[in-house]
Amino acid sequence: MVYYENLAEMYVGDDVSPDFYGWVFPKCDHVAVGTGTVTHKGDIKKFQLATRNRARDKILGAKSGRMCAEAIVEGSGNGKRMVDESDLRRYLEKWDKTYWPTYKVLDVLQKVFYRSNPAREAFVEMCADEYVQKMTFDSYLYKRVMPGNPLEDLKLAVNTIGSLVRANALTREMDKLSV
Repeated sequence: MVYYENLAEMYVGDDVSPDFYGWVFPKCDHVAVGTGTVTHKGDIKKFQLATRNRARDKILGAKSGRMCAEAIVEGSGNGKRMVDESDLRRYLEKWDKTYWPTYKVLDVLQKVFYRSNPAREAFVEMCADEYVQKMTFDSYLYKRVMPGNPLEDLKLAVNTIGSLVRANALTREMDKLSV
């Protein structure tokens, strides 16, 4: 954590993501290692492993691994019984409860903004907003979707729709030029 106290790393290359980047971002008490891509979900583990390998000398374990180890210790009664699938399912339920909202938001963003180059431009335009930057930073820092200000959320929704409308208009104009 000391190394990443004031640092985030981004990695580019086909080994970490064929169309985006891999990252190591600092959180409150740990770092998040991940990859962004619109490729087949089965490939994501391969890209995440490549990102971990690039950063391996600087990272010492992961929070999800610690959560799993805690579930095993708890399920075994501190080593007094053999854990079974139900014990590990409790870990998965805890993991899903903790992280599912974050991954759902990221999935929606990917489906909306990564379908075309103009839609990606709309995403870049949206990310220029100071409120979006604060919400994104806070969500990454605390590894959960942070509650927002309802008025700011409404303003963001209107601006995002405007960006997407402009992106679709741009797509139609580009299509006309390519004919």
